[in-house]
Amino acid sequence: MLQQTGRASRSEKGLLTPENCVVAIIDLQPQMLFGVANFDRQSIINNNLVLAKAAKVFDVPVVLSTVETKSFSGNMWPQIRGVFPRQEPIERSSMNSWDDSNFVAAIEKSGRKKIVLSGLWTETCVALPTIQAMQDGYEVYVVEDCCGDVSQLAHENAMRRVVQAGAKPVTALSVMLEWQRDWAQHDTYDAVMDIVKTHCGAYGVGVEYAYTMVHGAAPTKLPEYVVPVPVAHK
Repeated sequence: MLQQTGRASRSEKGLLTPENCVVAIIDLQPQMLFGVANFDRQSIINNNLVLAKAAKVFDVPVVLSTVETKSFSGNMWPQIRGVFPRQEPIERSSMNSWDDSNFVAAIEKSGRKKIVLSGLWTETCVALPTIQAMQDGYEVYVVEDCCGDVSQLAHENAMRRVVQAGAKPVTALSVMLEWQRDWAQHDTYDAVMDIVKTHCGAYGVGVEYAYTMVHGAAPTKLPEYVVPVPVAHK
């Protein structure tokens, strides 16, 4: 059975599908990342790119949000804005995005009752909206390797809190593979493999090896690196 997108439907039965969830990406901003001490920060950027690109590949609606951009936190990371260049993040003053009516309205507009949620920091920007969204009848999947906090204790306490409240911990890769589900689904296969080769470390290197050395495919060609032209400084 094909969806309106032309993509074969995936069985649900408790699993995520591209049709039953919305992705929320909250406060991926410089000041938030500066304070992360429990995970490697480059890995957090990388994992969020896996999630963001996968959402775009599978046409999953995405809600972007930022807090106090001008006065404290800075702009959303350019890597994420590059995936959604025509989508403006919802700006907030509240630490808890569920206190912001525009954010909640954007989630409601998606018509989805499952929220795949990423953000910084885990104790505040993730835990608070997760708990309140579940109180409002949503099912929340916290993408743990896309989140971070000021200490390992802070992150672990936050994850315990949301799991005890009923949230489900996942990773960026697990979400993407749950959406793909079947390697015979060729409409998304190449795009998923491109994300894997670009962002998934040893797994991606293994895919490249299998393509070229086992199946005789041409090596992956990345865009040529162009040295930026120096900007004149006053």
